[in-house]
Amino acid sequence: MKKNKKVSAFRNTITEYTRNHFKEYILVMLIFLIGLFISVMFINNCSVEKETTITTYISDFIEKFKSLEKIDKASLVVDSMKSNIILAIIVWLAGTTIIGMPVVLGIILLRGFCLGYTVSAITLTLGMGKGIIFCLLTLLLQNIFFIPALLTMGVSSITLYKEIINNRRKENIKIEIIRHTIISLIMLGVLIIASFIENEISIYLLQIGMRYINF
Repeated sequence: MKKNKKVSAFRNTITEYTRNHFKEYILVMLIFLIGLFISVMFINNCSVEKETTITTYISDFIEKFKSLEKIDKASLVVDSMKSNIILAIIVWLAGTTIIGMPVVLGIILLRGFCLGYTVSAITLTLGMGKGIIFCLLTLLLQNIFFIPALLTMGVSSITLYKEIINNRRKENIKIEIIRHTIISLIMLGVLIIASFIENEISIYLLQIGMRYINF
């Protein structure tokens, strides 16, 4: 009973936070989508030589993955966790300063570009049908956690930025910095979950998929 109340309270807190910062979420989502759009346009307008380079790289990666008898998932998880921890620290640190806001927005734009570039490159190499299946197996699950966590850290950074600009009271700014830190730590936990999913579940799903689909 107590557990249900805690889950309900946590859910209500997330809902209220999202509602109170709806405009900020729209902004960071728009920036992320712009990154996606730019990457798609980049792939669609690249030269034949560049397309060949992309498709060769993706094909070589798939062939190497097929030839691996055993994958060191533990090492991959650690590397992914390190990358996500560094990402969270940079976003948190940049979010605590006025001049760091372009860095936060730039990271969100870049992550959108990277995701769009990866999906576009895979579909270019494997074709639309197999490419979508490959992306679903390898990218979907972890990004269900990764993207909201990244966007929430971006929203928290924007909220702190507005507080610093509009409210000169040091006490209020300190409170907002503490809130930003707590949110960043929670989202770091979500990013770590995404790392486990990426290198445990997604790899396992890809291995199963390769048994039945000729990528």
